[in-house]
Amino acid sequence: MPFGQPMPQSLSAIYVHLVFSTKGRRAYLKDESMRETLHAYLGSICKQLECPPMRVGGVEDHVHVLARLGRTVTQAEWVKELKRVSNTWLKEQGSDYRDFQWQAGYAAFSVSQSNVEQVVDYIARQQEHYYKMSFQDELRSLLHKHQLEFDEKYVWD
Repeated sequence: MPFGQPMPQSLSAIYVHLVFSTKGRRAYLKDESMRETLHAYLGSICKQLECPPMRVGGVEDHVHVLARLGRTVTQAEWVKELKRVSNTWLKEQGSDYRDFQWQAGYAAFSVSQSNVEQVVDYIARQQEHYYKMSFQDELRSLLHKHQLEFDEKYVWD
């Protein structure tokens, strides 16, 4: 590159709404204080992976993460690390979490910049959604909304 020319940049603004549950949808995350600490911890993992979190939330049996996917990590790597690191951390939080596991799968949805605030609000209001519908019904609704075909036999582990 000739001297004095600007350096090329690689820029990315890909927002992902990630949803995953505890294994068997067990209500491991009943304690609100622990749940909030977990959400903050998931946000810090996202930052370390250079996937800035916009919002992390959830209820007793599942988590939602809205983040801007980093340029140097794949979606699969991001999810794998989020789940691996938080799983290890949770097991260190006491005997109530000794058998904790996340489900093997996950659902990830693209979010346009114009819809980021609506998804942030949706995640912030998870407790309200939880009173109205189960995790399975919520995920079915999201899958249908995003026109993703799925087989019930393989979604719920």
